[in-house]
Amino acid sequence: MQKPTIDLNADFGEGYGSYAFGDDAALLGSITSASIACGWHAGDARTMRTSVERCLLAGVAVGAHPGYPDRQGFGRRAMALDAEEVYEAVLYQTGALQAFVRAAGGELRHIKPHGAMYHRCGASQAHADAVARAAAELGGLALFGPPGGLLERAAVSAGLPFAAEGFADRAYLPDGSLAGRDRPGAVHGEPSQALEQALTIALRGEAPALGGGFAPVAARTLCLHGDGPGAAELAALIRAGLEAAGVAVRAPWQP
Repeated sequence: MQKPTIDLNADFGEGYGSYAFGDDAALLGSITSASIACGWHAGDARTMRTSVERCLLAGVAVGAHPGYPDRQGFGRRAMALDAEEVYEAVLYQTGALQAFVRAAGGELRHIKPHGAMYHRCGASQAHADAVARAAAELGGLALFGPPGGLLERAAVSAGLPFAAEGFADRAYLPDGSLAGRDRPGAVHGEPSQALEQALTIALRGEAPALGGGFAPVAARTLCLHGDGPGAAELAALIRAGLEAAGVAVRAPWQP
């Protein structure tokens, strides 16, 4: 019987200049892929280069994490960019990161939109298709996104690989969507709760739902937020727990 497999992914390189955001280096021993900020919602040329080099040295697969041009709101505020503007934004940011990856002798693997752009792609097929178009034109990069959503549909239509994403530290609603951060219980503060959810997603393709029961979460990659207190310790706990349960932890499409 084939082992269940899952990727542990973290958003990476979200500092700016001399301002650090999260302890990226401490995550490298636990994660198997990273989505690196590309300079608009966070990051800059030096941070992008350093993040790429650290990940490649640690054997962590590198992806792009493009967002809206919204530093003050950390890319989490809605902006009225049309689909063509989203295509240009993703092509511009991801192309810059891809240049750093190639300069370091590596290969860029995926795109995961950030924040408000991610949510917009979940509500608008035109915007999801714009991201897929950019990914295709940058060499057929994979897309990360919610299972069964518009980004997955866009990836399939464009002939791109797709990795459905789950969250260990976010609560789900019964329909499989994430509970809004403003809802009580939307973020799991206890490491044991996040570990239990990671195991349930990896082994059974579902997660506990707010209000009782389980939500379908057929994920191939788990997002770990690297900016909270104890993030590195939580990542190590989840990786150890998954491996102890017989789950192979590796980047998508890695043999």
